[in-house]
Amino acid sequence: MTRLDNPYITLYDFNERPFGFSDWRREALCRTSAIWNHEANWIMKKELIELRVNGRTHELAVEPSELLLDVLRCELELTGSKRGCDDSSCGACTVLVEGVPALSCTMLAMSCAGDESTAPEITTVEGIADHGALAAIQKAYGDWGGAQCGYCTPGFMITVQALLDRNPDPSEEDIRHALSGNLCRCTGYTQMYQAIKAAIAAEKVAR
Repeated sequence: MTRLDNPYITLYDFNERPFGFSDWRREALCRTSAIWNHEANWIMKKELIELRVNGRTHELAVEPSELLLDVLRCELELTGSKRGCDDSSCGACTVLVEGVPALSCTMLAMSCAGDESTAPEITTVEGIADHGALAAIQKAYGDWGGAQCGYCTPGFMITVQALLDRNPDPSEEDIRHALSGNLCRCTGYTQMYQAIKAAIAAEKVAR
């Protein structure tokens, strides 16, 4: 049977992530493509893995090709990380892996798997709060209107948090360099820089 013989076969290759669909529609398209991909002639099977996210260990059944972003959003319901581009150019999906900013839209969930002692720590925007209270950068974004429409905000917050963790007193050049991989389509960067400077001042007072 060829693709043209069956109307249910999608035009998407199995590993392609079509842009512009909701998560459930995207998943349905990819699964349909996997079932009817006669060139590959096999169906991806799920494997049991452990992920350590925001200080907790989760046991999950995932396909080897599943992206970390999809697992965080669909399996763990941590929807702060956003899908903005699917090609690692906007930074909306940024999470921390062992304290280093990483793009979850191009990272396989399997690459972060391990047991409780070896799995790398993944931190999403939901995990940067300080014992239930807003982190300094989260509060500053609210105070200074840094969120704009809010879609890119989680990625910016995660990136800034990583910067402050390694350099508590960054220069403006350091800040601009750190945020060079994050895109704000509202172009409200002035408020963001104000919020970041306010967060730095708040961190200094707290120390």
